[in-house]
Amino acid sequence: MIDIHFGPQICGDLTSAASREWLVPDGLGGYAMGTVGGLRTRRYHGLLVVPGETPASRQVGLVSLDPAVTLPSGARVRLGAHEWASGDVDPRGFELLERFDLIDGLPRWRWRIGAVVIERELAMLPGRSCVAVVHRLVAGGPVRLELSAACTWRDAHGERRADGPIPQVEAVADGAVVEGAYRLAGPGWAPEGQWWLGVHHREEANRGLHPDEDLWYAGRFSGELERPGDTVSVRAWAGRLDEEPPPATEIVATARRRNRRVVATAKPADDVDATLALAADAFVVRTNQAAVDVVAGYPWFGAWSRDTMISYEGLFLCTGRADEGRELLRAYAATLSEGMLANTADTGRVEYNTVDGTLWFLHAVSRHVTVTGDTDLGDELLPALRAVIDAHTAGTRYGIRVDPADGLLTQGAAGTALTWMDARVYGVPVTPRTGKPVEVNALWINGLAGLAELTELAGQDADELWRRHRQATASFRERFPAPTGWLHDVLDAPAPAYPLGGAAVHDDDALRPNQLLAWSLPYAPMEPDEATLRRIAGGLLTPLGPRSLAPDSGEFVGRHRGGPADRDGGYHQGTVWPWLLGPYVDAVRRGKMSVDDVFVGIEAHLMEYGLGSVSETADGLAPHTATGCPFQAWSVAELLRVRRKSQ
Repeated sequence: MIDIHFGPQICGDLTSAASREWLVPDGLGGYAMGTVGGLRTRRYHGLLVVPGETPASRQVGLVSLDPAVTLPSGARVRLGAHEWASGDVDPRGFELLERFDLIDGLPRWRWRIGAVVIERELAMLPGRSCVAVVHRLVAGGPVRLELSAACTWRDAHGERRADGPIPQVEAVADGAVVEGAYRLAGPGWAPEGQWWLGVHHREEANRGLHPDEDLWYAGRFSGELERPGDTVSVRAWAGRLDEEPPPATEIVATARRRNRRVVATAKPADDVDATLALAADAFVVRTNQAAVDVVAGYPWFGAWSRDTMISYEGLFLCTGRADEGRELLRAYAATLSEGMLANTADTGRVEYNTVDGTLWFLHAVSRHVTVTGDTDLGDELLPALRAVIDAHTAGTRYGIRVDPADGLLTQGAAGTALTWMDARVYGVPVTPRTGKPVEVNALWINGLAGLAELTELAGQDADELWRRHRQATASFRERFPAPTGWLHDVLDAPAPAYPLGGAAVHDDDALRPNQLLAWSLPYAPMEPDEATLRRIAGGLLTPLGPRSLAPDSGEFVGRHRGGPADRDGGYHQGTVWPWLLGPYVDAVRRGKMSVDDVFVGIEAHLMEYGLGSVSETADGLAPHTATGCPFQAWSVAELLRVRRKSQ
């Protein structure tokens, strides 16, 4: 894997150290997460974040273990880091960090206090909500190490304050149980019990959300580090509290071995490929129901079917996980209703509110069978997939139906945004894209051809599917090319305003990246044209992927910043989406154009934001600062997929 490490100039500079985040997942949807410098910048940061019934319903438990070292001289040096509502940063342990490493996906910090060097490693026990934090004396000593446990128990999206109930902490052997929800265990436990008031999260302030919370100082662990190699370790776990996990050092070793197996199974071609394979592993989880699912992004997303299906080939087929993928596809097929795939359970209820999620599902099944030769799965799902085509042809929810005049798919209902560009501001869609979106129809045509092939593999008649495919392809090629030199983004869209007697619909020719699917998909409706692709690249391409809207558009928003309304308003109006690099590379490659230089910026990004991973979004204007989730499934999956094809 790529070597990710930072020395004192990065670690000791708060802005640099706090803008680089690490993630250690538990395989269930929970995680430990923080920054290189140890400063918590998000409400979501913590050492034990526990998944609920769904990966999105997470609870924050153990927030931090703040080290303090008592030297032979009697001096006490604090190594933690907190920012407070007053603006103060205290303590400032990051100033004593001489190195941070991410090794096999696990973070390691090294503090130097003169001749004394202390190292911290952290890991989660795979398949269990359990974190182990190991502190080791590397040089110097003897010293005494104290670890102050800052705790809470709250929804990951909220805060807990001192004006509410005091957390219940029950003393047990070697530690305590907090709120009956999770257990802390380690040496020399001494209960304390007081509020730390006004802990500040600078990233929440940047996102226009409430940035402060109060933490409960539950107590501290302590132990002696007499000679190099001595350790003081703490474990925290949820779930089966009476079932003690293995020793902390064993948990670290187990996690490291597992991560190496994950990488080896993916058979990486180079160090970047290996890094992406391990990054992909973070998103594949087993839920409380023991079902395979995909977390769309950390730290705040749960499972979204659109993201899952776009990510499918990269996460499962490129990493040697086809058996798990098969299980996932079968489970998602069971959610089909009126020809539509359930979108997300993040809200606590099943929703059917996308036009493209189902079409990406058709694509995922087709790719699974094509890549693996698993025709048994194709045969099993064929009736459900045919029902999808029938439902779309006859018409289903939200006005989704085939227009018999041209065989293209149209969609839309008042107040809805059914494509992946689904942001809303105060309930009003920013880009409703009602009509016939270009990527939806590319997916429709791709789905018809893919299903026709599955039908023929099953020994059945596919003539009607091929007839529909030919009609839709001919209509696409006739109607989507725009006078601008690229493709329309939406056909037959409601005109925003038109004079008496004017047209009630228009064709939207805004330069957006959605058209890339018209060339990138396996059964794409268009043949690549170099001049067109160069126009698209000239307007949209950045080092981290294509923008969602060209900068010369009057609606372009170059910075994805501000409060929720500001961020949602700019989400698809110029913000960069790294996952779109996948369709871009496929389209360019089909056009016989070079992609050798396309990955330079995004490979460097692996060490800039979410370490070893790829962000959800970035600013449309230079320097294209990363935004959104630091760890995003489809961003990782699509980069992994198209890099594999380049090797």
